Amino acid sequence: MPATLSSSDSNDRRPELRSPLLSPTRKPTEERESEKLCIDDMLQKYCGQFGPWQMRHFVLTSLAWALEAFHTMVMIFADREPDWRCLGGAAGSACDVTARTVCGLEPGSWEWTGGLGSSTVAEWGLVCEEKYKVGLAQALFFGGCMIGAGIFGHLSDSFLGRKGSLTVVCIMNTIFGCLTAFSPNYWIYVLLRLLTGFSTGGVGLCAFVLATEPVGPTKRGTAGMSTFYFFSTGIAVLSGIAYIFPQWRELYIASSIPSLLFLLAVLPFVSESPRWYLVRGRITEAMKLMRAIAKSNNKHLPEGVVLTLDEEANNDSPTTNEEDQTYKELLDSKDAISGSLIDVIKLPMTRMRLFLAVAINFLCSVVYYGLSLNVVNLETNLYINVLLNAVAEMPAFTITAILLDKYGRKPLAIGTLWFSGVFCFAGSFVGNAGVWKVVKMVCGILGIFGMAGTYNLLFIYTTELFPTVVRNAALGCATQAAQMGAILSPFVVVLGGGFPFAVFAVCGIAGGVFAFYLPETLNKPLYDTMAGMEDGEGACRSVS
Repeated sequence: MPATLSSSDSNDRRPELRSPLLSPTRKPTEERESEKLCIDDMLQKYCGQFGPWQMRHFVLTSLAWALEAFHTMVMIFADREPDWRCLGGAAGSACDVTARTVCGLEPGSWEWTGGLGSSTVAEWGLVCEEKYKVGLAQALFFGGCMIGAGIFGHLSDSFLGRKGSLTVVCIMNTIFGCLTAFSPNYWIYVLLRLLTGFSTGGVGLCAFVLATEPVGPTKRGTAGMSTFYFFSTGIAVLSGIAYIFPQWRELYIASSIPSLLFLLAVLPFVSESPRWYLVRGRITEAMKLMRAIAKSNNKHLPEGVVLTLDEEANNDSPTTNEEDQTYKELLDSKDAISGSLIDVIKLPMTRMRLFLAVAINFLCSVVYYGLSLNVVNLETNLYINVLLNAVAEMPAFTITAILLDKYGRKPLAIGTLWFSGVFCFAGSFVGNAGVWKVVKMVCGILGIFGMAGTYNLLFIYTTELFPTVVRNAALGCATQAAQMGAILSPFVVVLGGGFPFAVFAVCGIAGGVFAFYLPETLNKPLYDTMAGMEDGEGACRSVS
């Protein structure tokens, strides 16, 4: 009997003797706790907020901004009024060499220096009583941008996704841009510019959201502000392309080919947004992408961590391995969460935010595009003018990006709007004689300097004001308002004198007043759903 007891006791003790040397074997019934995190928390805690993966993704995606600059600003060169000269045998009363325009000159007594193919103005005679057609083509392009921004903003939030929408607009830009070069007459040209504007309107907002959504909350502001360097660089590069290709048909082809190169050489290496995967109920793809981000950033994402919507992440109670698997299956099988502008308008908090974002974007666009168009009146080299205008915007982006996370979005928005408004107000009292021409030019440069910073800031600010399910729809609506401002700005510029500067001053100051009523979003989470934002903002108000 003692020997039997000793043997049994020895067998019972064997696992305990081995445990210091070998890891204990889990029983099948033993369950492990897991952790539910929203994307922002997962990026901060495990994956990295702006590591090598985000840097590569950000740069590749933001290259699309240069494409938008090409398709938007190409009209400056293609629709310009070129220089002209009197014909050698038509001197005297037939051609006045001191005339500022060709209006009133006898047909056949003068010619365009670059030939009829130098611009649409020269080829189709868009001067004098036909000059309005140049403005009409420009207005219709921005009208197309306004429509496209709304449509692709909704599509990128719904079934098409951010990357899918960006792919579609780049394909359309390539096709319509190249077809524009073969326009047989003015009206076909206007139609193709309208269609190009329709696709161009979705490029910037899709690229911006896709580039910034995988970035952590404390790095998102600086990253978002940096996207506009690509736009300004695109304008600067376009001035060089236009100099190499002075004929407008060649220029349209040269400025459209980069969209094709982007489709073939860049987009295949760009990932879809993990936030879009999450709100569409595709948790498996979202988790796979988050693991790829963590691995590329030399981080480790534990197996027990589960990705969830922000409204469900507030439940901090631990879950077991079995519950975790069940939760994943439920997320994979649940219906995709979607939203629209109707949902934004229904909720009082988002309704007010949308109204303010639309108003500020509209006013900012009137000033930005108005001051940009006013630069052509300097009567200097067009290519250098466009290049300097693009370069002048970059310091505004840098300064705004540096101050963004120090002072917050709201104070910076108010400050840049009022900075621009004050100098525009000063410019409205300055004449166009002698040294005052230089003073007025400086007022315009400082005005566009401030508004360039605002324009940059508004994208990141608007993005943070709305949850993922309606973010692109809201951003698209704000972009539509900006396009309305762009359509209006040429009509303000043609009034001449000090009136345009007075209008720009009123717009800048009024925009700053509207910005007072927006909430601060610095270091706030990027919400996924309307309910999650309601809960999160409500909790913030109750704590304060």
